[in-house]
Amino acid sequence: MGSINPSFLHIGSTLGAVFMALMVIFIRMKASHRPVTLRKIWIPPLGMATGFAMFVVPEVRFPWWWAVLAFLAGWFIFAYPLMRSTVFEAREGEIYAKRSKSFAFILLGLLLVRTVLHEFINRYVSIPQSGGLFFILAFGMILHWRVFMYKRYTLMVPPEAHIPQPRG
Repeated sequence: MGSINPSFLHIGSTLGAVFMALMVIFIRMKASHRPVTLRKIWIPPLGMATGFAMFVVPEVRFPWWWAVLAFLAGWFIFAYPLMRSTVFEAREGEIYAKRSKSFAFILLGLLLVRTVLHEFINRYVSIPQSGGLFFILAFGMILHWRVFMYKRYTLMVPPEAHIPQPRG
């Protein structure tokens, strides 16, 4: 079995990132019509955490300090615009994410920065390693954003609402 041409991997990963960004924009626009819940805040980072299984493959691995730097860049730099564009509002006794006109532009800007960084980083590491690095960067970004959302949400919701009610 032959190996996959690296340029196909690069094109595929870029197209995949564009597709994911467009999906996130679409999902976020629809989400503004539904109330925010703790489950909706925490499911994305929990679901994304399964991606750490990629590091089982030796070709994806890299030094720990690279992972720490990627996570910190996502946490402190890339999460900031998402946090700035996330505003909650109370309507009809429930919490909603206010639709942000800048969110789509922020996400596309982050995609552009990611693509430029990808071009630079691919000169020094393999494509699977850069995929792993960008996954960790994105995980740091999403996790910080969701921690921020959780804190904002809990400030707006009365404490007794955090206790799950039995279904009946």
